[in-house]
Amino acid sequence: MNSNNPRVCFVCVGNSARSQMAEGLLRKFANEKIDVQSCGTHVSRIVHPISIVVMDELGIDINHHRTKTARAVNAADYIISMLSLIHISEPTRRTPI
Repeated sequence: MNSNNPRVCFVCVGNSARSQMAEGLLRKFANEKIDVQSCGTHVSRIVHPISIVVMDELGIDINHHRTKTARAVNAADYIISMLSLIHISEPTRRTPI
């Protein structure tokens, strides 16, 4: 990470699919000009295997990614929420992956 770069954090519920994929995409296309992270509000244990396969098909390796808690937003300059309205209105109710 470069301390002069803007810091972006993608947030979703489990940090197992959407936010991990967004992190991988932005990291690839930002060419090290943006520091990118992702996190979840109710973190899953693993990055979803289908997310890893789909990103691999795009030539982006997220196999090394790990799920992270929402504490990652503390260091972010920009927070991009990937939560749906149902997750915002009922944050304790979610479907496990």
